[in-house]
Amino acid sequence: MSQINQYRRKFLGAASAAFTGLSIAPGILLQTVHAKANDEAVTSKQRWGLLIDTNLCEPGCTDCIDACNQENGLRDIHGPETDAQWIRKVTLKHQKTGHVLNMPVMCQHCAEPPCVDVCPTGASFKRADGIVLVDKHICIGCRYCMMACPYKARSFIHEKLTDQLPHAPRGKGTVEGCTLCVHRIDRGENTTACTQACPNGAMTFGDLKNPESEISQKLAQHSGKELRAKLKLDTGVRYQGIQG
Repeated sequence: MSQINQYRRKFLGAASAAFTGLSIAPGILLQTVHAKANDEAVTSKQRWGLLIDTNLCEPGCTDCIDACNQENGLRDIHGPETDAQWIRKVTLKHQKTGHVLNMPVMCQHCAEPPCVDVCPTGASFKRADGIVLVDKHICIGCRYCMMACPYKARSFIHEKLTDQLPHAPRGKGTVEGCTLCVHRIDRGENTTACTQACPNGAMTFGDLKNPESEISQKLAQHSGKELRAKLKLDTGVRYQGIQG
């Protein structure tokens, strides 16, 4: 467990913003990024989350997906069957009313994440501020987390990757998913690429524990629903405009 804890501390930010290469297997080179200083440890004082108003999400719009792909260096290689999809657009139709809505679905950053429960190495873990991540250095690619996730929010990297971004380390044979732009959060930027890119303001990012934050005020005024709420996972991503 000491080795796993050591790797986790790297992800939680134990050094200044600098990166180095690290080989985890033949042909796989990842970049290790340290985004926080020693005196800026991640704490549970915040819980970061997203609020998505499906009434403002336009059919066919992929701005949030495009922004996520650009921000994290995701590239179209073969198509959605094998390529990484940190965000995917879903169309839902209510069986009784016929109401149709569109919404982005990504890692829901659960307070009780099933992916963490099933991971045999501790590669899937939740930070103190609620962000669920994958430590690529100890991910063995078993894909148990993909099977356990009720939101189909994780992708397996099938291809050898080049030209990676320092803040988004990726590697063939590992699993990945939405990080809530953790590199931005650790730099003190209270926003995500998808939130900034949304043309209609359908996405709101912020601290769910801060009653003065925009996301908390919107939830207090209009409430919000969890996807598959019966699972009682206490998701960090909430939706408005979806019917029960």
